[in-house]
Amino acid sequence: MITATQRISADEALESLTHSDLYTLGERANHIRLEKNDPHIVTYVVDRNINYTNICSAHCKFCAFSRTPRDEDAYVLDEAELLRKVEELVQVGGTQVLLQGGLHPKLPLDFYCAMLHGIKQRFPVDLHAFSGPEIIHLTRVTKLSIAEVLSTLQDAGLDSIPGGGAEILVDRVRNQTSVGRSKCTAAEWLAVHEAAHTLGMRTTATMMFGHIETLAERVEHMRQLRDLQDRTSGFTAFIPWTFQASFTEMEGVPESGAVDYLKTLALSRLFLDNFQNIQASFITQGKQIGQIALFFGANDMGGTMMEENVVAATGIHNCSNELEVRRLVEDAGFTPRKRDTQYHLLD
Repeated sequence: MITATQRISADEALESLTHSDLYTLGERANHIRLEKNDPHIVTYVVDRNINYTNICSAHCKFCAFSRTPRDEDAYVLDEAELLRKVEELVQVGGTQVLLQGGLHPKLPLDFYCAMLHGIKQRFPVDLHAFSGPEIIHLTRVTKLSIAEVLSTLQDAGLDSIPGGGAEILVDRVRNQTSVGRSKCTAAEWLAVHEAAHTLGMRTTATMMFGHIETLAERVEHMRQLRDLQDRTSGFTAFIPWTFQASFTEMEGVPESGAVDYLKTLALSRLFLDNFQNIQASFITQGKQIGQIALFFGANDMGGTMMEENVVAATGIHNCSNELEVRRLVEDAGFTPRKRDTQYHLLD
């Protein structure tokens, strides 16, 4: 049995993902999860994913959410609407605001700083905001370095950075799924997170899989995350989820099912030995698979997602609330514990 102290190689990880059966991988992953985390507790955060704009200069074939400035349903949230959304979150006990948006071609850095500052002035929330592609976009708009952009945002109230925009950290895949140079490269995504860790900000890491990548490329994605975590210890969690094809330009790509999701989730627990937390993704997989994921290496249910728009644009609607997430955890046989963005227990 592989234990939490044993490191497996990329070749061993690929062999496991290719040839191990679902239950063998799940058993190994669950054993390590129970070694690394409290075996009785599953954590969650009460949050809201606010997309401040859907206008985006990137052309990602897997995205059903983005719009051009000419589209009738293109928008940029005004301050009143933004603050109303945060206030609704706080009123139900929420602590985390996840701010993400498209790569808007005309919004200046001051706009982003004003959003952060305006929220922080009024509400006691963690601002978990702006994915790697958004940060790289701002470096191009401002001609500032990654560290300079991050430091400016941090001074305005940014607490941590989400792992969005990672998709698969292999440029062969990224070049085929996103048109043009507006989306960041794998190296740029990693550079954003390393710079954030250097500034003392924690971040999360994600992987959107189950489209045109090979199994070897999934492992390579995880290898690069593990290597960066070895250097910085700055990642709080890893969150894998599967590609949702509906209403995208990749609608003909067969979607991964629950078995592929659970095997990949289990492998992440085995391979990412320097990550404390692995999140279940009930937003894409559904709530029952989210429960099963708790026996395949996951120790966290992620956010309650009072609001979510990007996955919802593909027709998947699995947003929840705190009471339901607690019930899902309890029905799976665990004790639910509310946390903040940094994984400090709150209740």
